[in-house]
Amino acid sequence: MSNLKFCQGPLCHTYHTQDRLKGIKGSKTYQTRRRSHMYYGNRNFCDQRCLYDWVNKYIDQALDHYGRTTEAKHLTEENAWHKTWNWDNGYNNRNYIYLNAVTHEERPLTEAQYLDSNYTLNER
Repeated sequence: MSNLKFCQGPLCHTYHTQDRLKGIKGSKTYQTRRRSHMYYGNRNFCDQRCLYDWVNKYIDQALDHYGRTTEAKHLTEENAWHKTWNWDNGYNNRNYIYLNAVTHEERPLTEAQYLDSNYTLNER
């Protein structure tokens, strides 16, 4: 079974490129790209132009459906923690840390904790 999927750009078929031109001589048409690997928009679009075509056409509908931000969000000491890393003095090893962007407090992490997307900071 083929793993090919179509680009989701609403105007993909209108762009005149050689790889979109399909069919037999005399009845060729430009078609939506079909690829095994897409690289843009969470792997749904063949190029940025198609991604932005989709955004321009559907962004308001998506925001209305999923909910628009209606008030300011605030970065506080409690929600400012994020994983990051820095090099040691000899630039040989990474030091993994939890860093608070508000207080600049650092807490050490192991590499496994850093790579674990489910790991959260243990509160004191």
